[in-house]
Amino acid sequence: MTALRLLAALFLSSALALSGCSSKKYVPPTPPVPVTTVYLVRHAEKDNASNPADPTLSVAGEARAQELSKVLAGTTPAALFTTDFKRTRATLAPLAAATGVVPQLYDALQPVTLAALIRTQYAGRTVVVVGHSNTLLPQIEALGVARPVADIAESEYNYLFKVSMADGAAPAVTVSKYGQ
Repeated sequence: MTALRLLAALFLSSALALSGCSSKKYVPPTPPVPVTTVYLVRHAEKDNASNPADPTLSVAGEARAQELSKVLAGTTPAALFTTDFKRTRATLAPLAAATGVVPQLYDALQPVTLAALIRTQYAGRTVVVVGHSNTLLPQIEALGVARPVADIAESEYNYLFKVSMADGAAPAVTVSKYGQ
């Protein structure tokens, strides 16, 4: 009879322990919030001896465009945006060839339009934008962050801006440099 009482006590304590566990509800883990990443760069060095209205890249500019491709190829961009100038298209050409993504033209004088397109069509993905010394900072502002630098000098081609945007969080920008 003692063995039977022992088994009954064991059964009762196990049942009570399990009933305490069942009162806790399962809460599924919160899925990660998708982050939209936008890389922005100025076109590479231009060849001042070429057409002044629409110059091509210099030898140094071609090397910088290749370096940009190496730096960003692993980011798997979903879209590439360029203005309709030889120097911006040529800056993006090596990355486009490496990723197979066809560059899209955008109007650098309409930064809010591009920002809205990125937010709606490319949410949670990576995008690369190539612009000009006088258009990149307004584009960064249109993405919701303050200018990370006061201006971009005519001689500066090495800035790489990264804007990160996620629902429920303030956008953030980081600044780095690439190339020689």
